[in-house]
Amino acid sequence: MDTTDDRMRGERKVFIKTYGCQMNVYDSQRMGDALERDGYTQTDAIEDADLVLLNTCHIREKAAEKIYSELGRIRLLKNERAAEGRELRVGITGCVAQAEGAEIIERAPVVDLVVGPQTYHRLPDALRRVEKGERVVETDYAVEDKFEHLPKSGRAAIAKRGVTAFLTVQEGCDKFCTFCVVPYTRGAEVSRPFAAIMDEARRLADAGVREVTLLGQNVNAWGGTDASGRAIGLGQLLRELAAVPGLARLRYTTSHPRDMDDDLIDAHRTLRALMPYLHLPVQSGSDRILKAMNRRHKAADYLALLDRIREARPDIALSGDFIVGFPGETDADFEATLDLVRTVRYAAAYTFKYSPRPGTPGASMDGHVEEALKTERLERLQALIREQQVAFQDSFVGRDTEVLIEKPGRHPGQMIGRSPFLLPVVVPASAGAIGDIVSVRVADTRPNSLMAAGAEPAFSAPAIAERFARKIA
Repeated sequence: MDTTDDRMRGERKVFIKTYGCQMNVYDSQRMGDALERDGYTQTDAIEDADLVLLNTCHIREKAAEKIYSELGRIRLLKNERAAEGRELRVGITGCVAQAEGAEIIERAPVVDLVVGPQTYHRLPDALRRVEKGERVVETDYAVEDKFEHLPKSGRAAIAKRGVTAFLTVQEGCDKFCTFCVVPYTRGAEVSRPFAAIMDEARRLADAGVREVTLLGQNVNAWGGTDASGRAIGLGQLLRELAAVPGLARLRYTTSHPRDMDDDLIDAHRTLRALMPYLHLPVQSGSDRILKAMNRRHKAADYLALLDRIREARPDIALSGDFIVGFPGETDADFEATLDLVRTVRYAAAYTFKYSPRPGTPGASMDGHVEEALKTERLERLQALIREQQVAFQDSFVGRDTEVLIEKPGRHPGQMIGRSPFLLPVVVPASAGAIGDIVSVRVADTRPNSLMAAGAEPAFSAPAIAERFARKIA
């Protein structure tokens, strides 16, 4: 908790709430770094904060309305502060900020500043303007490279975040899928320079990070030049990162099927540090719907690509994204999606009902599907994918797997880590320390995790009953 002495010394605290994707998590961390240089420390308690930032996502339906609802609660806190003669600054950042802009300022008087995802390096300057009485909107696409204008994360800050880390290498999208707002909120595809990525990766490793996940809206569209001036893509970037001392594991997300080139597929064949898990969204199994979505691939193209990937890495686990009820989707179109899912056999997938995003072509298309039918289709798809997910997890029982230990478990004597296939694994504390990669035998499964031998806690009677109920469900 804050103290009066803290405030008299001029110490300020910022509370950052992050919505949405991994890139927003990364962006929130970098905003925290930028504000730390201006004298802010981060707090997990909104009641302690002098500054509240909501880092928003605009992908889901009614995303903006959820933010306004949250602002209603924050307004009460701001009013309490005002009654005490204290100030609370409130800012909206991220994709809702980019999409809504000045409308947020007009609609929500509690908000002091609105900063888009391409301009958050200007956040400290925007706050100084707010302190002078201005309400600030910064949503122009920055000409300068925002990453070059952000302070580097300190070693202590990196270490505090744990032994896994995100590293943004690419932003924006040029694909213009008809359902998606990303090209409008994140802008065109831009790749971070090779040298900057390598520098950040080395600093992460130096602070104890063992696993790095490369991020991008279309991460496999990354391109740059290496230290010798040679043009390279994501496959070669991964090889360079694998040589960084201390980095044992690499992942990347999210990929577009059209950007999955031969060199990247070969990296899955030859690079031990590259984990055997790939998130490769297809969205639909119907060629007619894929064309309406402007995905620019057919279902057969996607399946042929997966054949090549699996030939390179036979044990690779696949996840995907699916939208049901896109305008014009018929029963036959939806059955084609189910057929594709049965063919692929996913380890996991993200599934959504189509919801129109203002300003996207899909919003003005004819043939919008009734909500009840979208719900029924989503439930059928989720049941099929859940069946595949359970089968995937059950396949590990009785087998050994490597686990990167990340944090203490829920019960005494437990630790939690991740398998190469991104599955959470509960291991006995005796297996190793945080940051260790250990081999364990999988003894059992939970709804979304694996249990290593010896990791079973001492269950109370209610817990045993709950576990039995899950088993027979």
